[in-house]
Amino acid sequence: MGIGAMSFSNFYGEVSRDEVFAILDAARDLGVSHIDTASIYGMGGSESHIGAYLAKNPEALNFFHIASKGGITDRKDPSRIFNNEPAYLEGQLDASLERMGVEQIALYYIHRRDPHVPIEAVTETLAGFVKSGKIGGFGYSEISPTSLKAAHAVHPVAAVQSEYSLSTRTPELGMVQTCAALGTTFVAFSPVGRSLLTDKPHGLEKAQNMPFLAKNPRFTEPNLGMNIVATAPFRALAANFGLTAAGLAIAWCLAKGDHILPIPGTRNVEHFKGLVAGSNYGLSAEELSAVEAVLPIGWVNGDRYSEEQWVGPERYA
Repeated sequence: MGIGAMSFSNFYGEVSRDEVFAILDAARDLGVSHIDTASIYGMGGSESHIGAYLAKNPEALNFFHIASKGGITDRKDPSRIFNNEPAYLEGQLDASLERMGVEQIALYYIHRRDPHVPIEAVTETLAGFVKSGKIGGFGYSEISPTSLKAAHAVHPVAAVQSEYSLSTRTPELGMVQTCAALGTTFVAFSPVGRSLLTDKPHGLEKAQNMPFLAKNPRFTEPNLGMNIVATAPFRALAANFGLTAAGLAIAWCLAKGDHILPIPGTRNVEHFKGLVAGSNYGLSAEELSAVEAVLPIGWVNGDRYSEEQWVGPERYA
């Protein structure tokens, strides 16, 4: 598994640099080398934390495989919140390199598609960044299988990132399969369902204090209460396996395909250890069936995004 570094910003609650450093220390101790961040996370804050850690621990440069994303604007111009023009992307990439103090980002994603720029042209831009040595490879976040095929026809796409978990299984309707066929890594973000698939899912009061979750259909009532009840058997099953619920959620993701890389995020070292334990637990076919029996496809109440939050991701199923 990797580390979802949105948790290194204040997206789900205030985070300190000490907490970030503790997670990165634990990652090195436990062999977790992939960090997945973005320029928009904390308006550069996540990348700055990572850069500070690498400056303090230069030997970690040879251990961590860093991914970042660009293509979302500062939203000062509401008519164009995504920008995939070459000059804009290169400016964002250069800023990311500077914040993290690195000469190359191993994997660079287009965070969101810009409808003004054909994906074939964006892919040519990204291929140029590879040729220049600024990035090792590239990918896309929240695109459709048909867009992946169009991009891949121009240049191999290293990774596609989408939300995927026991509570969000849309990628199984074509994206997981297309990635496998093309040799593209499928990077699963929010693999623990934004807390629903953990031992302590966020209650209404906590969710209402997080701007994103406060508007998310799965974390408003009556959906939230029903989702917490629905996931109780999953938490009991995880305990029977000797795992945290979040750890079992990670084990499930990994059991769904050898090309799948879940990237959970946390600010708590003990939680992180539970996630890693799940990544090291190979579910048997019988155990996988037991998991999907307690949380079958379609169990969750509410869409994964509100209409406002749906702006940007490509809907394909």
